[in-house]
Amino acid sequence: MLTALHIEDFLLIERLSLTLGDGLTALTGETGAGKSILLEALGLAAGGRPGRGGVRRGASRGVVAAAFEPNGDHPVWAMLRDNGLDAGDDQVILKRVQSADGKSRAFINDQPASVALLRAVGETL
Repeated sequence: MLTALHIEDFLLIERLSLTLGDGLTALTGETGAGKSILLEALGLAAGGRPGRGGVRRGASRGVVAAAFEPNGDHPVWAMLRDNGLDAGDDQVILKRVQSADGKSRAFINDQPASVALLRAVGETL
C-alpha cells in the first residue's frame, strides 16, 4: 500500500508531503489543480520516464519519493534481497532525484539502485 508521497521542486510543486491512510484515497480538484502532477511524480518515483521538464524552474534538482508498506510475504522483499538491498523496516521507499540538466539517480530505501531495478520494484508494488 502506498503510504506517502514526497515531492520537492518537481514541475510546479516547490514542496509537498502527502501522507495516505488506510482505505480509499480520492484525489479531486478543479482542472489545473495538480492531480496529474501527483500521478506523474508517483510514476517517476516508481521508475517511469521523466516528462514535461521535470525540475521546477529555478531549482537545481527535483526529488520525488514514494513510501510503500507491503505485507510480509510480498514478493518485493525477495526482490530486494536478491539485488543486495536492505529491506528496511517493513517499508519500501522509492526515490528519484533529477537534476536540471536531465540526469537522474534512483534509490531504494536510500540505497543507490539502477532505474531498471527501481522500475521493476515499482511494477511489483
